[in-house]
Amino acid sequence: METILGIDLGTTNSEVAIIRNNKVEVLYEDGEAILPSVVGLDADGRLLVGAPARNQWVLAPERTVRSIKRRMGEADAVRLGDQQYTPQEISAFILRKLKQRAEQQLGQPVGKAVITVPAFFNETQREATREAGELAGLEVVRIINEPTAASLTYDPHPEKMERLLIYDLGGGTFDVSIVQIEQGVVEVLSSHGDTHLGGDDFDQLLSDFVCEDFRREQGVELRESLAAKSRVLRAVEEAKKRLSLEPIVQIEEEFIAEKQGAPLHLRREIRRTEYEELIEPLLAKTLKCLDESLSDAKLNANQIDKVILVGGASRTPMVHRLLEEQLGQPVHAEVDPDLCVAMGAAIQGGLIAGVDVGPVLVDITPHTLGIQALGEMGARVSHYRFARLIERNSPLPTGRSEIFTTAVDGQQRARIAVFQGEDDDVRHNDPVGEFVLDGLAEVERGNEILVRFDLDLDGILKVSATERSTGRQKQLTIDNAVTRFRADNRQEALARVDAMFQPGQPGIGAGLAASHQTTAQSATPLAAELPAEMAQLVDRCQRLIVKSQELKQQSNPADVEEMQRLVEQLSAAMMQRSQTEMEGIAAQLEDLVFYLQDA
Repeated sequence: METILGIDLGTTNSEVAIIRNNKVEVLYEDGEAILPSVVGLDADGRLLVGAPARNQWVLAPERTVRSIKRRMGEADAVRLGDQQYTPQEISAFILRKLKQRAEQQLGQPVGKAVITVPAFFNETQREATREAGELAGLEVVRIINEPTAASLTYDPHPEKMERLLIYDLGGGTFDVSIVQIEQGVVEVLSSHGDTHLGGDDFDQLLSDFVCEDFRREQGVELRESLAAKSRVLRAVEEAKKRLSLEPIVQIEEEFIAEKQGAPLHLRREIRRTEYEELIEPLLAKTLKCLDESLSDAKLNANQIDKVILVGGASRTPMVHRLLEEQLGQPVHAEVDPDLCVAMGAAIQGGLIAGVDVGPVLVDITPHTLGIQALGEMGARVSHYRFARLIERNSPLPTGRSEIFTTAVDGQQRARIAVFQGEDDDVRHNDPVGEFVLDGLAEVERGNEILVRFDLDLDGILKVSATERSTGRQKQLTIDNAVTRFRADNRQEALARVDAMFQPGQPGIGAGLAASHQTTAQSATPLAAELPAEMAQLVDRCQRLIVKSQELKQQSNPADVEEMQRLVEQLSAAMMQRSQTEMEGIAAQLEDLVFYLQDA
């Protein structure tokens, strides 16, 4: 049987599991199943992953990166020592370490994996996760949602239909999903969540509480010192865990600061009641997501057969109490909340490899997907209408297509701007990417464009637009850090990751670092890179476009569309550092601004 790893790439901790002898097995190293999701460089520039990096973070936070999962899909690089790395590369270090753990346990190479992501991860974040896996030397055969993976570990062959509510509160993300299991099929009915809510936020609230108390008593602000701030955060993280079992804990940090040459020590008693009062507003948000998930699934609380807890932060007693009050039944945590996601991923990997170890999985998309279009919104016609193609909670894989038409006579270009969200106004939704279908036939308005969305099992979106009269077609290229990363820096990144895992190698060479630093700079926002006069010009253009569209003051829609196209070209020229091209495009924009302002 081919071994396919099941990996939970977590914000705080990560784990790997496999199917061996038709049973799920979590892999341990040095007696530990959990690998802290922390990456660092030691004083000699050698790579640290896991517990050594976490231990170093208190003393050398500038050489340590944690909670990188919250940065997945972002364009900006992160600093590690004197180097810069993309979030994919940092995550690849963690995945490579888990891969090595599996190979040592199995005594053979492993090349495939199922990796889990939060149910509410968007397309960019999912693709970044896949990229991280590939950089780690893994073929990512499937990406599945964390709550869905957890559901696979509970009673995979029930005698009757069951509905499970999965409450997944991890280190950096929160998800709640409702799944239905019947006759060997797991169907996800609904999902809701927040990709920036989790145990890390609890830690930060408790840290601020302690630091503020220390400032009032001692007149010293611990948060101004990076080392002191890190020590406090580490101390309250441990205190938080103990508060799940004890009503009162004591934190002590010797020589945390000094005042007028005298050392100051941090000693603070923390009561569980104080901690719960701090986190109650965040837990209230999770209950709102829970209600929305029930509403989407068209279910009442009494129609849920079992409530399953996932994620380390779900151990908080207040979570148990609130859920039991809200749902009227006890919660279940028989399978270790820290390990059940990796175990579920391994089960899915076993199914792909042909081993009957669990039910068939039918996952969903947690977001509605569509494009920006001209249409009615409220009592007026707007250019910001969100035209839905794939509705939230649609089973995966899925595909949808719709016909749109050109808005003006002789229109030769159609901009396909893809968004995800639930608002009718695209400005309140999240952009996914965009492209332009140009060279359209010069005909009267109403020229038909077929737009098709295809969403695969990993939640990865492909978009195409076709002019029906000519067959002219173009597919979506997402304009984000991932695609630039894939196109320009893939081999360089692979070399960087490989170099860090070579025995005895203290980091990587200066040539690669310098090259990568240039790439990181090129990913900075347009306004930060343009000369001041060009940045002001772009700002005037954007305000003029909005004014023309919303107030219907445009004398010629083609001029506004041309302005949008030139702004995009100016952005591209900036990315290529082409000063001559930037100046030429700016001159064209100046002419258009002058014309439209007088129109």
